[in-house]
Amino acid sequence: MEFTWQDGERTIRFGRGTLADAEQLLDEPYVLLTTPRAQAMSPAVAERAEAVHHVGPGLVDELAADLLQQVRGPLVVALGGGRVIDVAKAIAGAREGVRAAAIPTTLSAAEMTRVHRRPKGHEAAARAVRPAIVINDPDLSASQPVSELAASSANALAHAVEGAATIRTSPVPSLAAREAQRLIDVAWIVPDEDPGHVAREQLALAALLSGYAIDAAHYGLSHVLSQTLVRVGGAGHGPANAAVLPVAIPALERRNPRRVDPDGSLAELARKLARRAGADGIRRLGVPEDRLDACADAAAQRPELDLTPPRADRDELRELYAQAW
Repeated sequence: MEFTWQDGERTIRFGRGTLADAEQLLDEPYVLLTTPRAQAMSPAVAERAEAVHHVGPGLVDELAADLLQQVRGPLVVALGGGRVIDVAKAIAGAREGVRAAAIPTTLSAAEMTRVHRRPKGHEAAARAVRPAIVINDPDLSASQPVSELAASSANALAHAVEGAATIRTSPVPSLAAREAQRLIDVAWIVPDEDPGHVAREQLALAALLSGYAIDAAHYGLSHVLSQTLVRVGGAGHGPANAAVLPVAIPALERRNPRRVDPDGSLAELARKLARRAGADGIRRLGVPEDRLDACADAAAQRPELDLTPPRADRDELRELYAQAW
């Protein structure tokens, strides 16, 4: 499948081979944010950049603050996963007249949302932005090794579940979310004789649709659990989603009986993805059990919990972490 989607202020190109359209779409001077892995996958995008900055591990607000004074120009292009794209959005949001563009190399769906941290020290003045140009080529966006792809798929599934479950949801985002759920399920029906065969193009489309849904409806309980596990517990983003989603889905179903996962199939899919990702349990992510109290304390302060009522209190959050341990 290949298409161009003009969605408000942004242009989205999707399909195998669409990376070849980068020269046409990125037709103004730009600075590139990327990683060594991503740059090697698309050297031509780096060659055309006025400057290239590698984004290392760390927290988005701190990384964006470090790069803010170094990145100049009308366009900031992110070639990479969710962290790289969120840093580009954060920088664009802190500079007047600067746009962001994104070429994803994971299923993070960060390219589809205006959800991101602001640069540290610039929170008050910065605004939330979403990339004005998105080039989603499944040969890049679904390119991860199978275990990492499973973790990234769990992240996309979490988007699709919550995109249809928050109090901000509406018919079109819900339809997109339901289709994303279906595509992820189908993509991971893997033959026993070929465990590495995953329908990657379907996963790429699912991630894009799930990102659209969560951009419209935002997120709640599941993402609060996983994001706090990253920020406070030190887990990786994809694995954190994979570890908590099997317990978050039933908690969301209890809040919305027969609307989230009436037959338990989504929770079972989440468990399968967690096993494939090597993230079937928080204990496997290197997060010490004694950090779970701090995670529950921090998660209980998050305003996004109000979007999946009734609001989870600290005790419920701690119990969900314990179930996911």
